[in-house]
Amino acid sequence: MAATSTPSEPSTSDQSTFDRWRRKFGAITGLGATKEEREAEIEAHHHKKCEKWKRELMTYSPAVVFMMKHLKLNGCDVSEGDIVCAPCDITRAGGFVPEAGAVLLCQGKFSSKSHMEDTIVHELVHMYDHAKFKVDWNNLRHHACSEIRANSLSGDCRWSREVMRGFVSFSKQHQECVRRRAVLSVRANPACPDQATAERAVNEVWESCFNDTRPFDEIY
Repeated sequence: MAATSTPSEPSTSDQSTFDRWRRKFGAITGLGATKEEREAEIEAHHHKKCEKWKRELMTYSPAVVFMMKHLKLNGCDVSEGDIVCAPCDITRAGGFVPEAGAVLLCQGKFSSKSHMEDTIVHELVHMYDHAKFKVDWNNLRHHACSEIRANSLSGDCRWSREVMRGFVSFSKQHQECVRRRAVLSVRANPACPDQATAERAVNEVWESCFNDTRPFDEIY
């Protein structure tokens, strides 16, 4: 009588491959995975893409490389570890953390690599100001000046970005965008009591800070 064969157990390698496939399928379709597994898989995907784009921009983006060069000249040698991809609870795409001397990139919040490029340059302008001008971020005039410069010099206020936000203007579009976004940022400062104070801080430093394009020769 022939011996009865029994199915062999799947190898550890096969099982882990299947588990990865199951989690990825679940993240895409919502089937066969828990809510926690779906969220973890999506977050891992966002982190991987954020890190990939970050490395490419730190190597190949003329504006990012230029800012890193001038930061190094001012005593800040920016490495990959100083630009951190992480999940954020906030709606913005990034931020500069003065206490850590680091840039935060909010993974999953970028519509394109050029959006990330603008964000990195924006935050590196803050880092540059922090290093060169010793910004006191609780001083609303200091904060307003750095926000004016960062929004103006980073590409955040180019016409195509404003159209995507729903703002269309053919007269002084760039200046209007810079002013609006600077006021929003200053208003979010815990040291700012109200909208009128934020607008006043931006207005008081507007002329000198908008015209200060350092380290660029001009608005690019």
